Amino acid sequence: MEPRVLTDKNQYPTEEIIFSHIGKVKTLWISVFDFIKTDHPDMSTEWRYYNDGGSWLMKVTRKTKTICWVSVIKNAFRMTFYLNTKAEQAVMKSNIPDDFKKQYKEGMKTKKINGLTIVFKNKKDFETAKELIVVKLSVK
Repeated sequence: MEPRVLTDKNQYPTEEIIFSHIGKVKTLWISVFDFIKTDHPDMSTEWRYYNDGGSWLMKVTRKTKTICWVSVIKNAFRMTFYLNTKAEQAVMKSNIPDDFKKQYKEGMKTKKINGLTIVFKNKKDFETAKELIVVKLSVK
């Protein structure tokens, strides 16, 4: 498991702090949040410190619906999308990589909700995130 970052409850995660942790994937961070602001201006983001995990997490929402959770790790960041069985058709028809589709199917065999996590390392991860946002928004 990656070493935790953003663990200081009293230090709000500013862009400067985030960029100091994520390093080279800064451009992907900017791309993701520019996409959200431009293509989904009705979405909002909120950072909160969670005592149970001992770090800051960002929740991305549209009205009352949680779209995904964002966490910062050393030299990267993660987005986790929680999808239930109602999302199966949208997931399988989407352009997300096959390994994510397989992960979704396998997880649904044992759980009612399955988390799909993208660890951002390259442009392909940005495309996967865009697809999963569309999937999440399509499920009622």
